[in-house]
Amino acid sequence: MTAAGEKQSYGKLTAPRIAVELSERSILCLPVGSLEQHGPHLPLNTDTVIAERFADRLAAHVTQRHDVWVVPPVPYGLSPEHAWSSGTVTLDIPLYTTLIETLVADYLRSTPARAVLIVNGHGGNKGALEALVHQLQRKHDVAICVVNPGSVAAGRIKTGNEFPEVHAGVRETSLMLALAPDHVRLDLLPSDSCPDPGQREEIQRLVLDRGATWPWSSDDPAISKNGVIGGDPRKADAEFGQALVAAALDAGAAVLDRLAPPAPHEPTDHRRTHAPHR
Repeated sequence: MTAAGEKQSYGKLTAPRIAVELSERSILCLPVGSLEQHGPHLPLNTDTVIAERFADRLAAHVTQRHDVWVVPPVPYGLSPEHAWSSGTVTLDIPLYTTLIETLVADYLRSTPARAVLIVNGHGGNKGALEALVHQLQRKHDVAICVVNPGSVAAGRIKTGNEFPEVHAGVRETSLMLALAPDHVRLDLLPSDSCPDPGQREEIQRLVLDRGATWPWSSDDPAISKNGVIGGDPRKADAEFGQALVAAALDAGAAVLDRLAPPAPHEPTDHRRTHAPHR
C-alpha cells in the first residue's frame, strides 16, 4: 500500500497486487500528451510532462477521498498544427482514437476499476477526446471524463496578460517552471521573442473563436513568433505556475467527486486488504 499523500503508480505494481490494491471503487488516471515543438525554450514532450506530473499530484491530492491509480502516459497526440517543425510526431485521428479506446478497454478488462479519468495536456487532443468519451461510456459501461489542467486553471486564475494564451507562452511556460523547472530553457529564447500585438485579432479568429473552426499552423507569422502563440514566455515564473497547479488541483478534485462520488461513511481506503478467494 502507498502512504497517505503519496501518488499511486499503476506501472510499479506487480501483477498479483492488482487484485489486492484495486477495487471497483478505484479510478484509473490516464495522462495523454503530445510530442511537438514548443518554441525554443520548452521540450517536445512538454504536454506529456504537464499531464503526467499533474496526474501524479492529483492522485496524491485526493488520496483521502479517492483511490486513484496513475497509469503510464500516452506520449503522442494530434499535432498537425505543429507538423512543420522538426521533432514533431503526430498521429492521425483514427489511429489516435483507436489507441485510446484500446487502452481504456484493456485496463477495464484487466482490473476491477470501473472509472477512468483522462488528463489531457495537449489542446489539439480535445476535440477527439470529447467525442470519444461518449463512445467509451456507451460501449464499455464506464464512468469516464477528460480534464484539461491548463484550461481549468486558466478559467480560475487570470494571467494578468491580455494577450491570448494558446501555446508555449506565459501560462504553459509557468506550468513547466512549477512542474518540471529543469526542462525549461528561457536562455534559448531570442531577444525578439515578444509577441506582436497585431496578432491578437487573428489568433482570436483562427484559434479561439468557437463559432468557426479553421486549420491553423504554429509557424504562421500572423499568429505566432518562434513557434509561440501567447504572451512573452520570459515573463513566466514558477510562483504563477504553482498558483495554476493549485487551481487545477481543486478543479480536478471536484471532477473526481462527480465522476465517482464517495459513498456516505465509506472508509478512506477503498482497497482490499487481502486477495479475494478464488
